[in-house]
Amino acid sequence: MKTIIALCALMAVAIAAPPLDETVIVKETPLDNIGVDGYQYGYELSNGQAHQESAQLVNAGHENEALVVRGSFSYVDPETNVRYTVNYVADENGFHPEGAHLPSV
Repeated sequence: MKTIIALCALMAVAIAAPPLDETVIVKETPLDNIGVDGYQYGYELSNGQAHQESAQLVNAGHENEALVVRGSFSYVDPETNVRYTVNYVADENGFHPEGAHLPSV
């Protein structure tokens, strides 16, 4: 009987515990978009995620016109609390990521 009462009390405490707060706050959002020949944007969140990106139009008006995008994004692994960052370029030749944690190509 004591075991049942102890188990019920433990369940009541577990149910009454407040849920984990997973609210994420936007800390920064730099912006420079005038709509001509490219764009730039970025953000940083309170949970460690961040992303910055800019693009430039190259060879405008020609057959090989392309948008070259350069940027980086970061995140924090919640299990190890390690911050990972990936820098990248995306152009007419594809997506090219670089990061200390990524394998070399």
